[in-house]
Amino acid sequence: MVHTEKVRPIILEMNDIYKQYEEGKMVLDNVDFRLSEHEFCALVGPSGCGKSTLFRLILRQERPTAGTYLLEGRPSYYPDPRVGIVYQNYALNYPHLRAIDSVALSRRLKRWPGVSLLHRQEDREEAMHYLEKVKLADHAHQWLHELSGGQQQRVAIAQALMAKHRILLMDEPFGALDPGTRADLQVFTLELWEEYDMTIIFVTHDIPEAVFLGTRVVVLSQHYTDDRGDGDGVHRGAKIIRDQVLPRYTTTKVKESAEYAQLVQEIEEDTKKPKQLKHIKDFNLRHRDSIRTLTTEEARPVV
Repeated sequence: MVHTEKVRPIILEMNDIYKQYEEGKMVLDNVDFRLSEHEFCALVGPSGCGKSTLFRLILRQERPTAGTYLLEGRPSYYPDPRVGIVYQNYALNYPHLRAIDSVALSRRLKRWPGVSLLHRQEDREEAMHYLEKVKLADHAHQWLHELSGGQQQRVAIAQALMAKHRILLMDEPFGALDPGTRADLQVFTLELWEEYDMTIIFVTHDIPEAVFLGTRVVVLSQHYTDDRGDGDGVHRGAKIIRDQVLPRYTTTKVKESAEYAQLVQEIEEDTKKPKQLKHIKDFNLRHRDSIRTLTTEEARPVV
């Protein structure tokens, strides 16, 4: 069964984003990206296309070479607590902590050290609330290294919930897990996304995972062509070559459907280097939030 989402306000807007490193390599090339509240945006693309670079720009860990960045309608230049991230092995960054203290850490780090001690008990009580939400209350006082991979990722998600980020980035969070645990956490993440009205950007190399989880899929790729030619002076970086809405389903049985398999195949083709490069004017940018600003060199007008 498919259901539609109501239109939400734009929470993140990136316009004309370029990222070029000192050695001359262009990683991101005039990228435009807008994100609405409560979107579950699956970001995919071939290896080396710049997904991690885009994440670092969104987190403000790096600055773009050029372009504008608006968070909730205003420029943001530094790392902002409204934007958080769950890494593939995030929980293991704090092996000396018990699960409950790792979750509470997101709140403690926002306070001065002395003030943090005064609120230690209430922070731990709130952390326990989120551990209950991720079904880890019975493991609250275990050391992180004692938990399984799936449990560690649940701790990381609980920490993100307690931090109450406006946008949560998830960077291959289930990539190191076995298939069964991965499938369980996919469903679990969707349940939390709905319950807490979250806004998520989810990077994965697993296209079936992207199609199952996302309300929207964005394909970032360096494999395309435009009107700039192919001379030595042309340094192309990755662009968004596909941006479309994904169907929402209420059951995992969708994975057995022909519609699901066809969509997975189409997106997988866009994450490979094709024999015939797609021209910039032919990109699939049908999502309502998709925007594209091209220079006259990239797409010369027909005369």
